[in-house]
Amino acid sequence: MKTPAVLEEVSVAVASDADIVSARMQGRALALRIGFRPTDATLIATAISELARNILLYAASGEIAIRPIERGERTGVAVVAQDRGPGIADLPRAMEDGYSTSGRLGLGLPGVRRLMDEFEIRSGPGQGTTVKVKKWIA
Repeated sequence: MKTPAVLEEVSVAVASDADIVSARMQGRALALRIGFRPTDATLIATAISELARNILLYAASGEIAIRPIERGERTGVAVVAQDRGPGIADLPRAMEDGYSTSGRLGLGLPGVRRLMDEFEIRSGPGQGTTVKVKKWIA
């Protein structure tokens, strides 16, 4: 197993369905390389898929950055999803289960928050959206 300091950040431009698949696969592969169990690597990949899908649905394009992290003795992965889209007008509402402006199930952001250990979001009308999440090896 390589230490996180040896591994580099992976960045995927998101502008198509193929980019979602690429981001998901690269995130899962990086998680496995730093020591996540396959089930946890799949949870990380699922969160990446949801974030990338939101970029495509609401902003048309953006970027997913995935990198290994360390905090003391802990090792994990950080994911940053960023776009320059219209932003989220009602952020508290967007974080409610079942709320969706796209006609989908509305599980994206609340689901990502549940899958990951840490969750942070910045957004506002005309400001785009940045979601930062982290998952630690248990």
